[in-house]
Amino acid sequence: MNQDNNEELFPVVDEQGNILSSATRGECHNGSKLLHPVVHLHVFNSQGQLYLQKRPAWKDIQPGKWDTAVGGHVDLGESVEQALRREVREELGITDFTPQAVTHYVFESARERELVFVHKTVYDGSVTPSDELDGGRFWSLDEIRESMGKGVFTPNFEGEIGKVVTDL
Repeated sequence: MNQDNNEELFPVVDEQGNILSSATRGECHNGSKLLHPVVHLHVFNSQGQLYLQKRPAWKDIQPGKWDTAVGGHVDLGESVEQALRREVREELGITDFTPQAVTHYVFESARERELVFVHKTVYDGSVTPSDELDGGRFWSLDEIRESMGKGVFTPNFEGEIGKVVTDL
């Protein structure tokens, strides 16, 4: 069975993204609230549908929920841009895309604090979800609206979708 590597090293940052120290995934996800950076990419097709990934049951955070097309941690020594390109390639097999920065914000749950760098892109090519995911598909904005607040999506996704789609 797959599982997250709790020894993976993440940068610990301030709210502006300045690196203060480092900590393991396990330390960042154990309730310590060490702020660590992550990247999100919202992938739209030219019909305006949004690709969402399904988080596998083995994930340590929000298993089984639908989430942003790509979401991943910035590794120690990696830039936000490098992490975004690596995660998109690893999770969806996409290498040729043009990301547009949307916003960044601090997300806090009972287990962690993340500095989330949100991007979006329009992409009509092939999407090949990796075994890091439990698949994925394009959703219409109406489908997303109908499923909001029903436990279908991650809290991160529900909190940031309005920053990406203004008429949701």
